[in-house]
Amino acid sequence: MRLLLDTHLLLWAAASSKRLPREARALLEDLDNEAYYSAASIWEIAIKNSLGRKDFRIDLVALQSALPQIGLIELPVCTAHAVGVTRLPPIHRDPFDRLLVAQSITEPLTLLTNDALLARY
Repeated sequence: MRLLLDTHLLLWAAASSKRLPREARALLEDLDNEAYYSAASIWEIAIKNSLGRKDFRIDLVALQSALPQIGLIELPVCTAHAVGVTRLPPIHRDPFDRLLVAQSITEPLTLLTNDALLARY
């Protein structure tokens, strides 16, 4: 299975947090799965960090080097992903989350999220 982590799951996986749901952890630990993170998530973290959001106080340089070490693969943002956002119904308003949904549909990947609203896609 090919997986795409949403931003919160990405942060929890990188920190080995107990907030990472057991099911997500099992999928990430399964060597038959490929797990991706989006460049859009890194951009989201950078923006929210610069805005002073306490839940996004992350050393991005350290995060960037840690992600491949825990087996995650970077998924760049491309034009097809951006165009894919225009095809989504207005279920979720967050532009970063909408881009993750579009990426998961375009690639295709299974989007892992803890956000019930986002899961409606």
